[in-house]
Parts: sequence; structure tokens; C-alpha cells
Amino acid sequence: MELWLPLFFAGAMGLALLVYVILDGYDLGIGLLLPFARDEEKDLMIASIGPFWDANETWIVLGIGILLIAFPQAHGEILTAMYIPVTIMLMGLILRGIAFDFRSKAVDHRKRMWNRIFAIGSLVTATSQGWMLGTYITGLEQSLVGVLFSVLIAITLPALYILLGSAWLLIKTDGELFDKALGWARKAILPMGFALLLVSIATPLVSASIAAKWFSFPEGLRLLPIPLLSTVVYVSLLWLLVDQKMLRQRREWLLYAGLISLCVLATLGLAYSILPDIIIGRMTIWESAASTASLLFTFWGTAIVLPAIIAYTFFVYRIFRGKASSLTYE
Repeated sequence: MELWLPLFFAGAMGLALLVYVILDGYDLGIGLLLPFARDEEKDLMIASIGPFWDANETWIVLGIGILLIAFPQAHGEILTAMYIPVTIMLMGLILRGIAFDFRSKAVDHRKRMWNRIFAIGSLVTATSQGWMLGTYITGLEQSLVGVLFSVLIAITLPALYILLGSAWLLIKTDGELFDKALGWARKAILPMGFALLLVSIATPLVSASIAAKWFSFPEGLRLLPIPLLSTVVYVSLLWLLVDQKMLRQRREWLLYAGLISLCVLATLGLAYSILPDIIIGRMTIWESAASTASLLFTFWGTAIVLPAIIAYTFFVYRIFRGKASSLTYE
């Protein structure tokens, strides 16, 4: 149990954060795209995420909760090093929540203000999460190189969210907004690809332990399928957006599915690069884990909560499948 319980919780935490990026990423992306739409389109964009966005944010609560309970020592060090970006992220999430509810009840000129606040909250949240990811990959180092790397990911992560938001709009809308979403996706795909390339180049440069795994033999060979598959998926996404025929023939879900594949591949690459460490170069998952008795007790709670969240998520997405309609609160 001392061996597999920390592995189980590390996997559950990684799964929760991956699902959060995939699901909450699109509604953050829609928030980022909101200023570029007409007023009536903004209502439909908000309606497309209305039934889902609270459920989406459940996954980050689960991930951070597992970090706190299963790996308390790592939680203390990580949250101490990321105190400022975490606080800023929470402020962004609060702004989004307030704006989402108030915009539906405001008169027209006030509604524009809440739309701006929703977009600002989305931008603040996305960039803060990018900063946190960059800080984590550098092993919580506060050097100049580490700060620059965090800035790089803070700038690039919103590009992924914009693409996820555009892909979601393709699934949930049609007509003029569908065409606009295609245009937004075409504009975002190249910056996102360039950003991923820069991050891939910079990651081994800022972390010696990651570089050792990437460029040593035979460890490097085990990692090789991930960049190869990622390249194939990215080129396929480019082709989908340039050709557009498949996306316009009731297969609009292909773009979102391809982005999910990229996120999964990136997560697998990150997991391979850092495990068994939970803080790179400083602490393994076993060194930071709570006592076996505590983990065993928590295991049964997680075994109940995780399937319940998965079932709830599937239920919500099944009930509200199909194209979005006007958002009402009556």
C-alpha cells in the first residue's frame, strides 16, 4: 500500500487537472473571445457554457483537494511558491462568477460592463494558470530564467484556451457565429503551435532533470512517440481548419477531439518528465505523501467522489447536448 496509494492519488490528481484544462479551458476561451462578438452573439456564447461551467470548475477543486490531503508537504511548498498567482487566479474566477450572474439581470449599458469584466476575469485566470504551470515546471525556482519561462507559458496558455473555446462554439452554434468561430480558430492555431514549440524547446533548458530524461538513452526513445503523435495531431488540425469541409459536414466535433488529444499527449509527456517527483528535483510523491493510514482513509472517499463527479459531468453534458439556444433565467 505504501507504494501504490501515492501513485493512485498522483494519477487521480493528474486526471482531475487534465479534465479541468479540457473542460474549463473552453469556457475560459469563450470569455477571452467575448469582446470580438456582437451583443446578440455574446448572449449565445454565454448560453453555450451556461449549463456546464460550474461543473467544469469542480475538477480543479478536486485536483487541489487531492494535493492538500494526499501530499500535504508538497501542497505547502507549492502554494507558498505560488501564493501570488493563485490569489490572482482566484480573483479572476470570482470576477467571472459575479459577471456571469449579473450580466443577465443588468440593463443594456450595464450589461456591456459585465461582459468586459467576464472577459477580464477569463484573461486573468488563464494567464495566472500559465504562470503557475511555468513555475511548477521549473521546480518552483525564482530565478530570472524561471520567471521568464513562467511569463512565456502565461502568454501561451490563453492561445490554447481560445482554440478550445472556438472549437466548442463550432459544436454548440451554427450560422454566422459558427463562421466566426472558424475564423477565430484559424487565427489561433498557428500562435498556439508556435507557443507549444517554444515551450517544448525551453522546458529542458530550464530543468536539468527533465533534460536528462529527454536526451538520454534509452529514456529518450520512450518519450519519442509523444512529440511524433503531437505533430501528427497538430498537422491534422491545421488541415481541418484550412480545408473546413469536414467541419461543415456535421463533423465539427473533430477539432475539439483533436485538441483533447493534444492535451492528453502533453500531460503524458509532462508526467513522464517529472515522475516520480511531485516537485521537480526536490521531492518525490512518496516523500511528500501523507501516512498510509490517512491515504487509505482518503482512498475510500476518493473512490466515491471521483465516480460521482464523472457521472454528474456525463449527465450534464448528455442532458444539454446539441446546439445552444438563448440563455434565460426564468
